[in-house]
Amino acid sequence: MELTTVWFILIAVLWIGYFALEGFDFGVGMLLPVLARDDTERRVMINTIGPVWDGNEVWLLVAGGATFAAFPEWYATLFSGFYLPLLVILVALIVRGLAFEYRAKRPDDRWKRRWDQVIVVGSLVPAVLWGVAFANIVRGVPIDRNLEYVGGLVGLLNPYALLGGLTTLALFVTHGALFIALKTDGEIRHRARRLGVRAVAVTAVLAVAFLGWTQAQHGSVGSAVAFVVAAVALVGGGLAARAGREGWAFVGTFVAIALAVAGLFLALFPDVMPTTLADGASLTTTNAAATSYTLRIMTVTAVIFTPLVLLYQGWTYWVFRKRIATHHIPTAELASAR
Repeated sequence: MELTTVWFILIAVLWIGYFALEGFDFGVGMLLPVLARDDTERRVMINTIGPVWDGNEVWLLVAGGATFAAFPEWYATLFSGFYLPLLVILVALIVRGLAFEYRAKRPDDRWKRRWDQVIVVGSLVPAVLWGVAFANIVRGVPIDRNLEYVGGLVGLLNPYALLGGLTTLALFVTHGALFIALKTDGEIRHRARRLGVRAVAVTAVLAVAFLGWTQAQHGSVGSAVAFVVAAVALVGGGLAARAGREGWAFVGTFVAIALAVAGLFLALFPDVMPTTLADGASLTTTNAAATSYTLRIMTVTAVIFTPLVLLYQGWTYWVFRKRIATHHIPTAELASAR
């Protein structure tokens, strides 16, 4: 296997990890005003992702860095053509991180509500725009013979891409609801599970429409298999949630997201950014790649450090694996005394 193909696979794995892990972060953030009845329950929800949300974002940083190093032409065209949407995503992620850190700095209820609103918006915007961005990558964008993006912002907001955004939004909401059901106890757990069961039905319709459209226009045999198994996993997750098996329900949505993203990359390969222009040139794993020497050095580095990062993140999830409930949250008096 050529190193260009190896790095295409590695970058796909990084994006799979990001969407499958950060996806439930986004879902929890978007569901704050839906599932929580008071500040204590909002704190329970935020605490379910408190130890892991920033670690999940590392997958995005590594994916971006790996793309820059392994496929510099892809990175340059992608970030110049999608500059505004990616900037909006970046700002949303920054203010979302600030909200997690600052909402508890003052006891004032208005202060907390405003930061909670920032968490909701900071989760909603990336959840939609990542779907729009990846749908456009798979669909193709106007790239000329010089491998430069020559389109505009309006062209990115096509029906296929907007459906992609709605699909990722629904997937992340469902994923987040089932994660809350898995990680909490008490009434909020039951509310989250009921919402997750209902959300699976809506998500399945959107996912089948988007993935079916993708398969019809750009798919391969590999992507078809991935999409079918993703759909089965999503439905299986909903059935598990209905039966009260939150662990298997979360596994179902996790697998569904992972295989859906894998299917998009399978549909894309060997292109990394196809063109829609008749006289243009698509970016491929060959013409967008770095030198073979660079890829060899990166491969050695990845072999050494990737297992260490995975072990550390796995250890983090294991340490914080227990459920939490409202009785684990200290009262305002106790919190202010500490």
